[in-house]
Amino acid sequence: MTTGSACVEASHLPDYRPRLPVATLKAIGRPVFRSQEARDYACLLDLDPDVVSWQSFTHPLTDIGECRDHHYVDLEVQTATASLMVEVCTGDAEAPSWLPCTLKECGFRYRMVRFSELNPVRVANARDLIRYAKREATLGDRLRVLSALDEMGTLTLTECLTAVREGRAMETIASLILRGHVEVDLDENLLAPDTVVRRCAK
Repeated sequence: MTTGSACVEASHLPDYRPRLPVATLKAIGRPVFRSQEARDYACLLDLDPDVVSWQSFTHPLTDIGECRDHHYVDLEVQTATASLMVEVCTGDAEAPSWLPCTLKECGFRYRMVRFSELNPVRVANARDLIRYAKREATLGDRLRVLSALDEMGTLTLTECLTAVREGRAMETIASLILRGHVEVDLDENLLAPDTVVRRCAK
């Protein structure tokens, strides 16, 4: 496998560029994406506890065989157990037959993600939360929220927001969720005033 792009026609080059939301938790380097779907999937990576880091991969992957075919993917992902090359697809496209084996020889596993098969509720919640990825809760607000949860067991999202005194309420609670201090269900419903908040298991 090679990553050179000299043989790729300019008209076929994907449009990798920054897309919203801008903030990230686990990205390495400058995040650019060839589609909004790839950007949205990266939001899920930031919330995945098994993901160590991810980065945009903008070079063409080239078959080392006779055909010299090339193919683009979206992300290089490092998990606790594997190195992945991830392609996010919006249709029914299939990967070139040579790609998985070629990547395996280079120490990567190939993963095709069909965006239509992802949970749209989790995607929307992840997008909303990642907007606050660069925010941090103050020590005082963190202690107040966690103390209230220790006393009550669970609180609604609205109740957590009212416990914030020093920082901006939504930024504070989102930061606590993103950094694993508290947890909410991201899969069943969009985040709402009555969303149940729990302290993460110690």
